[in-house]
Amino acid sequence: MIDYNNELITDLNRSLSKDWSVEISLTEFENQLADYVNLLILKDFEKLVALLYRIDVPEQKLKLLLLELANEDAGKIIASLIIERQLQKIKARKEFSKKTDDFEEEEKW
Repeated sequence: MIDYNNELITDLNRSLSKDWSVEISLTEFENQLADYVNLLILKDFEKLVALLYRIDVPEQKLKLLLLELANEDAGKIIASLIIERQLQKIKARKEFSKKTDDFEEEEKW
């Protein structure tokens, strides 16, 4: 599996206006993100909703998981969905850039 930790953390730092270190493990990052999400749940729920919308976390999936895992830490559930979605975007960007690199120079716009 390709390690996207640096890109993941960098992208989420940009999206969330944070400055988490890219040197931490994915587990530690997920814990820090969960803490931040829990803070938003308590202090600025509207901001959390806006961030989830901007990151494009699937609303139905989020609602389903929160119902199924009602006794779990909501911050951890949401953090894992944010990370999952961001990794999907990173992989899609990599795939798209590979495909555009396959064109002849004259075929590119």
